[in-house]
Amino acid sequence: MKTLAVIPARYGSTRLPGKPLLRIAGIPLVVRVLLQASRCSSIDEVLVATDDQRIAEVVRAEGGQAMMTPSELPTGGDRVAFAAKEFGPAGCVLNIQGDDPLVGPDMIDPLVAMMKERPEVSLGVLSRAIDHPSEETDPNIVKMVFDERGRALYFSRSPIPFRRNPGAVLFKHIGPYAWRRDFLFDFCGWEQTPLEKSESLEMLRVLEKGYEISCIETIRDTIEIDSPEDVEKFENFIRENGDDLA
Repeated sequence: MKTLAVIPARYGSTRLPGKPLLRIAGIPLVVRVLLQASRCSSIDEVLVATDDQRIAEVVRAEGGQAMMTPSELPTGGDRVAFAAKEFGPAGCVLNIQGDDPLVGPDMIDPLVAMMKERPEVSLGVLSRAIDHPSEETDPNIVKMVFDERGRALYFSRSPIPFRRNPGAVLFKHIGPYAWRRDFLFDFCGWEQTPLEKSESLEMLRVLEKGYEISCIETIRDTIEIDSPEDVEKFENFIRENGDDLA
């Protein structure tokens, strides 16, 4: 099964305009994500899908592949699907978030292994236990619950489950999505669903249509870059832990 990784990189951003080109510790964000994805032995091809020529030029200067996509595509998932269709056959298509510079093989390779070993899985995602109480109520942190077989029950920006009694661990959704190529195309052809619109979460469209999402727990956390505070947090992480890409 050939695996294609697509990194959607849109220039426009409400909080950080030109975010993919933002230099963090001297390296553009999109290049950081590209280099991290390129380390994954399970990926056959890595492609940056962008709507801006400046981003494409930076990627190509680093030796990476870039594909221009229409600027009017509504979501990152649509950008990934467009690139996958143009690129050609690949049984598994990874959507690697373009603002996640800490994504790596320990997160991606298990997802791809699951897709290879379990042909019944149409979509795989990562879950991680929430460490910090502040994340439980942060609407930018997507919480999730799943059954004993690792199948997602729901995703929400609200704390789930409600802790009336002790015992449950809260989990959040992080990192890449692993799609069957044909299922990704089907997904992008569906209209948005009520819960998806309410929560602004694409994964709810899959659940509302009656399909399963398989979850794998990961130990390591990521830092998604959505604000200047996130940039500072990531640069502090580099200072404390070193920069493998420097």
